[in-house]
Amino acid sequence: MTKDDRKKRAYKDMAADVKEPAQLFRIERRWPVALAVLPLILLALLMPERVTFFPVWLPCVLGVAIIVPMAVVGLTAEKARWLRVEHTIMLLFVVVTGLGTLANLANLISAMVRRSAEIGGPQLLASSIGVWVANVLTFSLLYWQIDRGGPEARANNASTKPDWLFPQTGAPEDAPPDWRPGLVDYLFLGFSTATAFSPTDALPLTSRAKLLMMLESTISLVTIVVVASRAINILGS
Repeated sequence: MTKDDRKKRAYKDMAADVKEPAQLFRIERRWPVALAVLPLILLALLMPERVTFFPVWLPCVLGVAIIVPMAVVGLTAEKARWLRVEHTIMLLFVVVTGLGTLANLANLISAMVRRSAEIGGPQLLASSIGVWVANVLTFSLLYWQIDRGGPEARANNASTKPDWLFPQTGAPEDAPPDWRPGLVDYLFLGFSTATAFSPTDALPLTSRAKLLMMLESTISLVTIVVVASRAINILGS
């Protein structure tokens, strides 16, 4: 082998080393996320018009717009572009559903204070349950999207600092190999925050994580204590 041949061989080996990380780039499964988005779309369709704040079609369009890049990411080589699209639409969807949840809760309280005859006990109770479920799912999706730089940063062991400390991180010998938090973990975090009104297994480490958990707990507390309890009193009277 001549000297030039050895140089060409060395350049080919270097090119292979450069391409290897891209081939090993991991994408987190998206079907659990789609299953969390679909109930939010369904709740937007089922909530009474007098309670809803945004037009019904807005969260539906955004929900469908999220699912499209989720499906495309696994089929295309240009993953980075579609992941950015998904990230932007997901944050917009979370903002819309979050503001909608706050507005729906305000409308329920307003109707309850005015003792409006348009909303009876069963409808008030069903609407409060819808607001509570939307609150849990919305914050779960937000936690999943922002923690440690996002799902792909977590899957590829990026050095981004975490917003929440999960017990598996502190006890790696008891966790599955190469464990990373997924949507189910953030769904449990959102559910626990909305029911216990405090951290359970995952501890917030950053200011934004603490503020978001405070906001979710407040929405849940108002929904359960004020609206749902009033609806039960109406049904019992």
